[in-house]
Amino acid sequence: MEQARQWRARFEEEGPEAVLRWALSEFHPDIALASSFSMEDIVLVAMIADVRSDARIFALDTGRLNEETYEVAEEVRRRMGVRIEWRFPDRAAVEELEGSKGLYSFRESLENRHECCRIRKVEPLSRALSGLRAWVTGQRREQAITRRNLPVVEIDEGHGKILKMNPLAGWTEQEVREYVRKRGLPVNRLHDMKYPSIGCSPCTRAVAPGEDPRAGRWWWESPEHKECGLHARNAGGNDRRNKGEGEE
Repeated sequence: MEQARQWRARFEEEGPEAVLRWALSEFHPDIALASSFSMEDIVLVAMIADVRSDARIFALDTGRLNEETYEVAEEVRRRMGVRIEWRFPDRAAVEELEGSKGLYSFRESLENRHECCRIRKVEPLSRALSGLRAWVTGQRREQAITRRNLPVVEIDEGHGKILKMNPLAGWTEQEVREYVRKRGLPVNRLHDMKYPSIGCSPCTRAVAPGEDPRAGRWWWESPEHKECGLHARNAGGNDRRNKGEGEE
């Protein structure tokens, strides 16, 4: 824990490229970027590929992603020359869920929505992180009230106490967009259709001008619930009140 605090103090003042260079030199091949192919994640893919073209990148195919997400994922793979490790939910678990509760049980209650996220995202993520010593996410503090205290470096208590890196934690949306523009990076077409946050198709919608960026995710729920378990807040430096919640 003391070392994590030291790293956090050090990298809070460093740019994301410096954080990633250090992390890859320290942990490769036991470190991977979790990508949902948001603008933030594509920025990180570009930064990581600059350091190591063989760096590990994985993505969760929940079975309910938008076609635009698959399109940009393939463009990223081709243009940046990286390999994407796709992870899928357990077939039997999905069949049982949809057979017993239908295709839209996640809209009926918070408990049902968490169940769907657990099957489609959380369990595949746990498999993807198995054996790793560190992982990287594209989370930013500006994205949601559940991320306002997000550190650049933390200990992931929920996944075997491996190191979790959030290199873009302090970046604004404008900084992300400017980096994308300068590098000419591919972008998920949904971003231009007013989707600032992109997840599964039935759980994501466009937002109106002035709305919170996370307003388009699980819009039938209150803001403090708009996480799914991927990024559990923990003793690594985040708000304990949100423990058990989290999402890319």
